[in-house]
Amino acid sequence: MQILRFSDLVAAGQVAGRRVFIRADLNVPQDDAGHITEDTRIRASVPCVQMALQAGAAVMVTSHLGRPTEGDFKPEDSLAPVARRLGELLGCEVPLTSGWIDGVDVAPGQVLMLENCRLNKGEKKNDEALARKMAALCDVFVHDAFGTAHRAEASTYGIAQFAKVACAGPLLAAEIDAITKALAAPRRPLVAIVAGSKVSTKLTILQSLAAKVDGLIVGGGIANTFMLAAGLKIGKSLAEPDLVGQAGAVITAMAARGAEVPIPVDVVCAKAFAADSPATVKAANEVADDDLILDIGPRTAEMLAAKLRGAGTIVWNGPVGVFEFDAFSRGTETIARAIAGSPAFSIAGGGDTLAAIAKYGIERDIGYISTGGGAFLEVLEGKMLPAFEILQRRAQG
Repeated sequence: MQILRFSDLVAAGQVAGRRVFIRADLNVPQDDAGHITEDTRIRASVPCVQMALQAGAAVMVTSHLGRPTEGDFKPEDSLAPVARRLGELLGCEVPLTSGWIDGVDVAPGQVLMLENCRLNKGEKKNDEALARKMAALCDVFVHDAFGTAHRAEASTYGIAQFAKVACAGPLLAAEIDAITKALAAPRRPLVAIVAGSKVSTKLTILQSLAAKVDGLIVGGGIANTFMLAAGLKIGKSLAEPDLVGQAGAVITAMAARGAEVPIPVDVVCAKAFAADSPATVKAANEVADDDLILDIGPRTAEMLAAKLRGAGTIVWNGPVGVFEFDAFSRGTETIARAIAGSPAFSIAGGGDTLAAIAKYGIERDIGYISTGGGAFLEVLEGKMLPAFEILQRRAQG
């Protein structure tokens, strides 16, 4: 993917003394008192800001936070806690300014936080007048928020259209590189894991991957629907019987390419959806009418782990069982540790996937952990994200 990178501008000495506008993803969780409870996204944004400051730029940073009503400021919508935390991480004060659309004062070597961009009227609809005002604030626009890359908003897309220079920050560039490595030019075999509660929410992803991957591992409620398509009974497990035909079509499409969708040979069942519900391992063809399938069984887990250990590239989205309950976490743990131990390049994304990675402490063993939820899913669907499209267009002149 041909894009202009901020690091290239810095290396070429084209940033010193320039006004740099960074669109970051600083949408962090807070408690009722407004204290930040998890600051991963802020820490991830620091390299881009440091790069700009060290290059002698006058730096402006903004982000969305929560779901504010445009034009209606409430204290809980403020980026003030974020500005304080960013200042702590940078070792300097990060002043916060509101009403910034019509102009701000920031000197080279300084960084300024611009209040929640989604408070600006016209932000979500990518209002052209608003985007042009944002673009007029800077000499260089840097998109470093992959979590918003699937949205065409004024601070993510419009400003990139009209800024003098538009480029990708280090975080966004790393996402592009990882996605390209995993999907555009993968080392084979390419194995994808797609799990979740419903086929309907990930049907387009499954259909897109069916044309690309060498192995497609399905998990969770999605796997139950595929088990139905394979003629197996699933008791009272979560599934979508009306999508059995589409699941079967994915299996057929894969088989036509000499690829496969492995169907579980054993499962872990319970009579109720509860952490303390007794877990029973059963052969896949022995599920009772009152059983709930809450995990893959040990034979299935080992079968899938073997495929992952032999993969060249792995794309992982979703745990394969109810891993929050210890009795039904073995399948996900086996899969996670197989990915961690595989020589394959691996890319993982999605909130539940990140939670599983954290639970098993394998962060350092995953090739790339994506920071975007919806954006990551849209990439798997084969969509061209708006941020990628506009940055490519600007790079072409």
